[in-house]
Amino acid sequence: MTAAAALGHAPGYTPGRTLPLRVEAVRQLKRRRTLVMGLVLAALPFVLIAAFAIGGGPDGAGNDRITLMDTATASGANFAATCLFVSAGFLLVIPVALFCGDTVASEAGWSSLRYLLAAPVPRARLLWSKLAVALAFSAAAMLLLPLVALAAGTVAYGWGPLKLPTGGALPAGDALLRLAVAVAFVFVSQLVTAGLAFWLSTRTDAPLGAVGGAVGLTIVGNVLDAVTALGDWRAFLPAHWQFAWADALQPQLEWAGMVKGASISLTYAVVLCALAFRGFARKDIVS
Repeated sequence: MTAAAALGHAPGYTPGRTLPLRVEAVRQLKRRRTLVMGLVLAALPFVLIAAFAIGGGPDGAGNDRITLMDTATASGANFAATCLFVSAGFLLVIPVALFCGDTVASEAGWSSLRYLLAAPVPRARLLWSKLAVALAFSAAAMLLLPLVALAAGTVAYGWGPLKLPTGGALPAGDALLRLAVAVAFVFVSQLVTAGLAFWLSTRTDAPLGAVGGAVGLTIVGNVLDAVTALGDWRAFLPAHWQFAWADALQPQLEWAGMVKGASISLTYAVVLCALAFRGFARKDIVS
């Protein structure tokens, strides 16, 4: 008896080889929304450069303290950090919600989900393939913005040390490492949105419902974090730690806030993804 027969599989059939990641990645890369999202993220640094050119550059005069925005034109590294600052709260949420919320719901919306499963692609394999590709595209979106910002900022403002809002500066080499840490944390912090969008994608046949629901609930989290009456309960909200990456842009790198924020985000993401796999395994697929 062959190994396939012993497992109840047809000869030559290997579940792990169905729906290859390369095939799924090419499909997603050819989608128009992927191109549009990439263009939007790549265009943001140039929009900011134009705004600074028209407005005469950021000006912190009259403020009690200097912020990251006030040092935006000090160097290419400063400009990249500023682009990360203005986009991390909302703009970078959109591609994550879009890529992860469009995974299963789009197949259901096209009425192709039942044919994929009849191929036969095991349900767990289908979810793993789509989630892995969605997270890969989300990570690419996180990298695209700061890389374009660093290149454009260096051309516009020169290559130099990262001027810190708290005073002092980091050498250009150290600044790149700190920015890499910041980008990595931003990606981890967005895993909550990824898990939420992915779970919703397994619960609805409308991609926009999954994407919009994930973005909407992320906004609700931000609003709740602003309610100071919640006190210490806010520490359990992922939104409470979304700007903890700024601790990487200090004279001495501070890990405490980023570790706490990453732990909260990963916990929520694991629970949401587990719910997605559990619910989809028992779901009656008719789309």
